Formats: sequence, structure tokens, C-alpha cells
Amino acid sequence: MTLYNFMETEAKYHLKEVLNKYPTACKCEECKNDILAIALNNLPPKYISRSIGEVSSKLKSQLEGQFPADILRELTKATEIVIRNPRHK
Repeated sequence: MTLYNFMETEAKYHLKEVLNKYPTACKCEECKNDILAIALNNLPPKYISRSIGEVSSKLKSQLEGQFPADILRELTKATEIVIRNPRHK
């Protein structure tokens, strides 16, 4: 059985959308991974034990509710942190 953290999948999906709002943000893999790590550490994990295409209707309804706003909020905060404190020069 394979486990997926659906929040990770969704955060990766929305990352480009958030980065487009910050033209001065570095978009290298290291910075993108830092943004994702910070955001995901502030979001509740939502593990599923089936393929992404077989997501339960309960999880789908949650994803259409507050989850997208939470993900965008945490990605935005994480992006601002990484812009101020990049790990590279």
C-alpha cells in the first residue's frame, strides 16, 4: 500500500500560483523546497492510502472548502520568509 500526503500534493500544485505573485522571489529548487517545507510544517497532514485519483468524497469536500485557503496562506507566509532569509547568496 502506498501512502500519500494530499496536502503535499496540493501545496506543490499551488506553489507556482503563489510564486507568480512574488516576481523577486528566487525560484530555484532549493528555495521552492524550503517554501514547501515551511508551509507543510504549518499545515495538518492529510494522508490517504489510495491513488490521488481515488480521493474520498469527504476529502474532496474538505479540499473545496477551507484547505485551499489554508494552503495558499501558508505558502504565502513561507515565500515571504524565504525571500527575507534565503539559504543561498
